[in-house]
This record gives sequence, structure tokens and C-alpha cells, in this order.
Amino acid sequence: MIIRKRLGFTLVELIVVIIILTIISLYAASRYIGVGSFSALAIQDSVVAVARQVQLNRMQSNIIDSDDPSSNGNFVLSISANCIGSVKGCASPEGRSDWVADDEVTFSVAPNITTVAFDLLGSPQGAAANGVTIKIHGSNSQAQVSICPNGFISKSGCL
Repeated sequence: MIIRKRLGFTLVELIVVIIILTIISLYAASRYIGVGSFSALAIQDSVVAVARQVQLNRMQSNIIDSDDPSSNGNFVLSISANCIGSVKGCASPEGRSDWVADDEVTFSVAPNITTVAFDLLGSPQGAAANGVTIKIHGSNSQAQVSICPNGFISKSGCL
């Protein structure tokens, strides 16, 4: 009996390898091509996290309303065209995690206010008491974050 030694790969093996390499390369290419079109959606989660962090800092502060918590820049959410975060975080972001900014996006807010103060229950106060909608504008995309009158912070709006 003669035993033949197999040389090379079968056609099926080659096709499977080519398909796997194609899938991997498409996934890698999607990470680098068209990043600008997803920039607003990518920042949206960060904006929600930062707004919740500032809200939670205020709720844990135990400073009563008569002490004017809006004077403490850690407890007030600042919203400008290029930064969202605590007042102190946007003013000097070095070493802080309570702010978000990106060159690819700009922010706008309705109603037209620059700060959102929270009470001890996490509800927005003052001009923001009826709710706030933060719009995130990217080069080819838009997203929004809502701060509801009851304090709920969401990507899908208030109910």
C-alpha cells in the first residue's frame, strides 16, 4: 500500500481563510473610515455619564438649598458650545473626569441656558426645572440627551 503525502491546502480551507480575513479587515477598516459621521453618537454616552456624575455629586453633597449649591462648581452642570461638565471641570479639566469635549462636535441646549443646577433629589432647578435638551452636532450626525424635570437623564427623551 502506497501512502501519499498531502501537499498544500484544499480549496475549502483557502476559501474559509479568505472569508475570515475579509471579515477582520472590514471590521478594522470601519474603525478608521468615517469616524466623523459617528462622532455625535459616540459622545452621547459620555454626555449622559458626565451629567449623571454631576447630578450624583450634588445628591451626595448634603448641602441644603439655602447654602446655595450653585456656588460650588462641582455640583452644577455647565453647557457650552465646546464643553459639557461641571463648572470646575470645564474651567480646568486637567486630572478631572467630570467633563466631555471633542473637536468633532459642538453642543447646544434648549432652553438657551448655560448651567443646570440640581436639588438634593437630583431634579433640575431654576430655568432648567421644566427639563433640558442637549443637542450634540457632529459633522455628519446629530444626537441628543434629555434632562427631565424629575431628574431622569436619557438619550431617548422625557416621557
